[in-house]
Amino acid sequence: MSELSLAAAQTILSTALEQCRAGNFKPMAVVVLDARGAVKAAASEDGTSLKRFEIAHGKAYGALSLGMGSRSIFKRAKEQAFFVGAVSHVVGGALVPVPGGVLIRDAQGALVGAVGISGDTSENDEAAALAGIAAAGLAGDPGAD
Repeated sequence: MSELSLAAAQTILSTALEQCRAGNFKPMAVVVLDARGAVKAAASEDGTSLKRFEIAHGKAYGALSLGMGSRSIFKRAKEQAFFVGAVSHVVGGALVPVPGGVLIRDAQGALVGAVGISGDTSENDEAAALAGIAAAGLAGDPGAD
């Protein structure tokens, strides 16, 4: 099984934040989890609101928990709200069903982790996550509409 290295997690984190600054996004929180759901790297920018870390974590952890990017979870929440509500309860509330939680896959397609970003629009959060993942030489899976 392929693992997410600390160096790759740090590249994802730093590149995502660079993307956010280049786009003049609001202050962001970024959480990179390994395939077990353990925090590999995280940062909250100056000026980030109080619970942005938890929201970013919930996007990544929810994606790992259901095996789909949070864009797909968002779609599923609209179609099956009771299911997503129940899953949120099962994972201790650590599921945020909006875009910005992106699965991380290696070159063979194996799941190695997830990144969650929160602070700006969901689309900008997701774009920053994808930029960070690509910079680490990995593939991002944000889910489908």
